Amino acid sequence: MKRSSAILILACLSLFACRTNDESAPAGPSGGYPTDVEIMAKAYNVSYTVPEGLLVDERVGTSGGYTIYHVKDDSMSFELCGDSYAEAFAWESADNEHRAVNGEHVDSYENDRYFEFTRELSYPDGIGNIPELTSPGFSRIFKCSYLNRDGVDRNLRDGYAGTLHVRPLSIGAVRELAEYLWQFTFFWPVQKTVLSTYSAERAGAYEHTMTLAFVTNQGNDRCDLVQLVDWTFAANRNSGEVTKNFRLIRHFEAEFINGEPRLCVS
Repeated sequence: MKRSSAILILACLSLFACRTNDESAPAGPSGGYPTDVEIMAKAYNVSYTVPEGLLVDERVGTSGGYTIYHVKDDSMSFELCGDSYAEAFAWESADNEHRAVNGEHVDSYENDRYFEFTRELSYPDGIGNIPELTSPGFSRIFKCSYLNRDGVDRNLRDGYAGTLHVRPLSIGAVRELAEYLWQFTFFWPVQKTVLSTYSAERAGAYEHTMTLAFVTNQGNDRCDLVQLVDWTFAANRNSGEVTKNFRLIRHFEAEFINGEPRLCVS
């Protein structure tokens, strides 16, 4: 569980392989990629959060501890969607009964993207890192009229990411989806940082890319591995089908000594 400055992230992705010569990969940002020094300055800065303008969840200002959770199918592979409040509430209620920490329904909310059900969660002593014995849990079910994630494998970095039903489809809608889904993605066991984002129009598709820094502790008194990555979400302009592409730009080694990041020279 996270404090209110962050979103609970629930999906787990494996470490990525290096891919550098993919001709279908998107072009880089118009201003070019950051230097190694610029990457370190953000990746090791505990005060840095996200780039200005990046979508942050509307619940991020909740005081105290809280969780945000999307109800998933039986295989836990993808998030459910529905367009009926009654159906969504029935699914969420059934799911609540099987959670490690469940709670009493106290409120409901909806927007154009999802239904949300607030429950007051009760925690036994010593469970989690939230000091309060109770805290709100926000459980969501996407609206199919917005996004259908049926058949998505959340453990994959690349491939099918759902079908976006926003009409008319726009770059802004693709950006909102990509940055929203990012908040629920966990790349284990690395530290991840969003350095910047950029959008583009390609033949038949709208794209949005998040440029990321990953810092991996290599252990045994070795320097950290720092990887610069583009993660692109592309939506077909006609069908709304979304695919994701994970591309390594470059990597280097660094260390954090006495509060200062330093490049490691082999």
